[in-house]
Amino acid sequence: MPLTGGESTLPALIIDTQAPLDVLHDAAVHRIQAVTQLLENLAFRDQLSSDAVVLQDFAHLLAIPLRDGCDLLDVISRRLNADPA
Repeated sequence: MPLTGGESTLPALIIDTQAPLDVLHDAAVHRIQAVTQLLENLAFRDQLSSDAVVLQDFAHLLAIPLRDGCDLLDVISRRLNADPA
């Protein structure tokens, strides 16, 4: 499955939707925790000054792994909902 964030008609990065659930979960956790950690570090700074262009680029940079993590969680959810346990 191609990652959502890809802007190309031919995806270069994909998710193996048949990978074990624990592997998909670990990949999602890694991406989401990386974004969370960086945002928490920024939130606890006393002073943060930057121009709008830098902040926009920074937000885009953080959105990429966050979107990847959400895509992985979507695959996990679909797999769990389809599995008659």
